[in-house]
Amino acid sequence: MVAMKHILVPTDFSEPSERARSMAVDLARAFKAKLTLLHVWTIPSVGYAEALTWPIDEMEQAARRALDEVRARTVKECPDTEAVLQLGREWQVVLDVAKDRKVDLIVMGTHGRRGLPRLILGSVAEKVVRLSPVPVMTVSSSVPQEG
Repeated sequence: MVAMKHILVPTDFSEPSERARSMAVDLARAFKAKLTLLHVWTIPSVGYAEALTWPIDEMEQAARRALDEVRARTVKECPDTEAVLQLGREWQVVLDVAKDRKVDLIVMGTHGRRGLPRLILGSVAEKVVRLSPVPVMTVSSSVPQEG
């Protein structure tokens, strides 16, 4: 059996991310692994961006509060949990953190977007799966139907 010593869980605080976090906690407990929660925040890009002023400090503080709340819940289940907040391009930061922290597995939620929404919004999970040097477990947003 492959030993998992360190699991990375990127989160955007969505329902699929919460499901991925829950699965990662179960895996971390089974393998006695360290868990790293990661949230990547971005500054929205729009046309005429020079005309807009983004409340960057407030955006970062809100992301930190949300990540700290997720970490507080997770530590109760998996004491060896850290939280990392970074600014950047989501898929690239996930891959960089995985490499820098030498993780053995990435567990992440996926929204399962298709068609135009996927084209417009992109797929962070797809890029991570394609480019990751370590295994990636994706957790969908829908609960499988039994029967």
